[in-house]
Amino acid sequence: MSERSIGVLGDRKKARLDELARASASDRGGISLVRDAARRLRRNPVAIVGATIVGLFVLVAIFAPLIAPHDPVQRFDELTKGLTVDTIPGGSSEFPLGSDPLGRDFLSRMIYGARQTLFVGVVATLIGLALGVLIGAIAGAFGGWVDVVLMRLTDVMLALPSLLLAITLVAMASRSSQWTVIFAVAIVSVPIFARLLRGSMLAQRESDHVLAARALGVKERNIVLRHMLPNSLTAVIVQATLTFAVAILDAAALSFLGLGDPDINRAEWGLMLGVDGQRYFEVRPELAYYPALAIIVVALGFTLLGEAMREAIDPKNRR
Repeated sequence: MSERSIGVLGDRKKARLDELARASASDRGGISLVRDAARRLRRNPVAIVGATIVGLFVLVAIFAPLIAPHDPVQRFDELTKGLTVDTIPGGSSEFPLGSDPLGRDFLSRMIYGARQTLFVGVVATLIGLALGVLIGAIAGAFGGWVDVVLMRLTDVMLALPSLLLAITLVAMASRSSQWTVIFAVAIVSVPIFARLLRGSMLAQRESDHVLAARALGVKERNIVLRHMLPNSLTAVIVQATLTFAVAILDAAALSFLGLGDPDINRAEWGLMLGVDGQRYFEVRPELAYYPALAIIVVALGFTLLGEAMREAIDPKNRR
């Protein structure tokens, strides 16, 4: 090969390298999993419907004192005068949803019930998430007999129906209250989070970046906290959205069965459905319809949003 040919070939290679360098400099990189999931969520009608329901529910719960037309525990003479054994006042211009059996504004109690439902669901889910993450992280990090013992305990809890386990835990308390319901619902969700995180961390143990960190001599504690745990939490956080819907249903069921907060002045959808709706269903069925519909719609919203998030973060669905 002549010297001239070698020079031409070298110029071509240099031009190609310069072209690749310019393309690399202008390339902003691939789309991350979070950005890709957010992009598909914005295009998913199911996610939009779920997010809309959840957003409205949260706004009503937060701004309940500003939205509610009346005090939810105040008894009004206009309503109590119309109360009889067989009659409960219906809707009017001042009280759109009418009265409850004690002469209180039913619309205001429904609005404040959203705040109570949000509080119970959030606190119960956060407690269950914290305990589940702790158990799952320990089992996934240590493995061996620690993993076996912890997972057998979670298997025992999963073997029982969630509502039956919650009823048992509440019944064991000396006195039912709002916090007994919260802790019962939280304990029920612990094994779900624990097993999910443990499975994700076991998958992370054999991943390339974890093996590389071990080869470089990184301490096991740092590998667990900086590599395995952060990369395993995404699925757990998505599961928390689905668990929130279950927490709302379980808390409402406990209140409906009379195992929740005994304070009749507290506006809570499950309590309203059980105490007022069931007792006065033949007199005024709306007392049961409205709380039941609110519980169903809110639980549906969180379920739709959670399922959409689960599909969005699934690597199989990435395009």
